[in-house]
Amino acid sequence: MTAPLEVLAAVAGRTMAMSEVDDPVFSAGYVGPGVAIVPDPERGRDAVAPIDGTIVKVHPHAFVVKGDDGRAVLVHLGINTVQLEGEGFTVHRQQGDVVARGDVLITWDPAAVEAGGRSAVCPVVALEAPADALTGTPADGSDVTASDTLFVWG
Repeated sequence: MTAPLEVLAAVAGRTMAMSEVDDPVFSAGYVGPGVAIVPDPERGRDAVAPIDGTIVKVHPHAFVVKGDDGRAVLVHLGINTVQLEGEGFTVHRQQGDVVARGDVLITWDPAAVEAGGRSAVCPVVALEAPADALTGTPADGSDVTASDTLFVWG
């Protein structure tokens, strides 16, 4: 049995149900369950590692950190932000880097994303986890700061 994994909020903001995310891949849970965060325009500019592990994928708009136990967490910065081709995102770490929870991985501007007509909502996803694997998820609209516990992957 794998020990419960505490997953941190990757950005500061307020929580919303994954089912409310305006993207069918996330809202239907196709890649796994999780919690979305509506980033605060100022406090939500730094995206941090939600778990200790190795960066197995990094793009300006998204990253995946995989823990030593094999579980991986995806953080997606905004919806349809791949279309920005990295503009407005500063990547601080690279694929293969070992990171600790709370390390800043990407800096971005959620307000600029929204001003460009895209959603800045950030899904934090327990990749390929069963739908009932998460506990301790906050109520919708809860205020979180980067590095607060977002959920426990049991």
